Amino acid sequence: MERRAERDSRSRALTVHPRTLETFASRGVHRSFTGEGLPIPGGHFAVLESRLDFRRLASPFPYTLALPQERTEALLEQQARERGADILRGHEVTGLTDGPGHVRVHIQAPDGPATLEAAYLVGCDGARSTVRTCAGIDFPGTPSTLLGWLGDVVLDQPPAPGYSYFGPAGSLMAVLMPGGVHRLVGVTPRDLTTTWPGELTMDELRENVVAMAGTDFGIRDPVWLSRYGNATRLAARYRSGRVFLAGDAAHQHNAIRSAPTSPRPAAPRWL
Repeated sequence: MERRAERDSRSRALTVHPRTLETFASRGVHRSFTGEGLPIPGGHFAVLESRLDFRRLASPFPYTLALPQERTEALLEQQARERGADILRGHEVTGLTDGPGHVRVHIQAPDGPATLEAAYLVGCDGARSTVRTCAGIDFPGTPSTLLGWLGDVVLDQPPAPGYSYFGPAGSLMAVLMPGGVHRLVGVTPRDLTTTWPGELTMDELRENVVAMAGTDFGIRDPVWLSRYGNATRLAARYRSGRVFLAGDAAHQHNAIRSAPTSPRPAAPRWL
């Protein structure tokens, strides 16, 4: 059951990690992902100067795979349908009843309220999970202390692969995505706030990038501009009776973590 009538074209995430590819391979469904994504053999963690070399991993997939979330969802949906799954779009979960031997799921369908029954229910409905709330599972953690930003854009003069900056002006990473689009993601000292400054604009994105990189890399044709916080939360448990949690319903973390305790950003941790 999926609340959205159509798949979201924006890709909040764009990385498939080696262990995930190994899990896909154990089920024989990895080739569609590796055939479409861009392998990245190294990268930064915590914006450290030294890079991680994924080629040293004892894995048949010694890299992270750059693949927009929209494509990951599309490939998973295709495989689910091929294996006989029914995907009900436009069906929003409104409640549940966990009973002996079954779970009743109350939904708002396009033609009105309905109830479905299953042996188990897995809530994969994000950080604001209705399933988690209805199951009575706490979601403790820490609230956001900043508002980072990202832009999926075309770059006429892109930087070298794996580009990153960390210094007094903030932090910035540029990641090449399939289709020739780059994701620019970062934070500046003025972003150490939880006061919403309005939607991110191309002018602000360009100003931020120039302040750190000395150039805007020829930014044009934005696909998606957004802001995000750094709240971190973890479900008190992953199971309640016949109800399970997975994905962001079970945990919430974001691209950066920083504490606004100094005039300049503390070293963000890229997760």
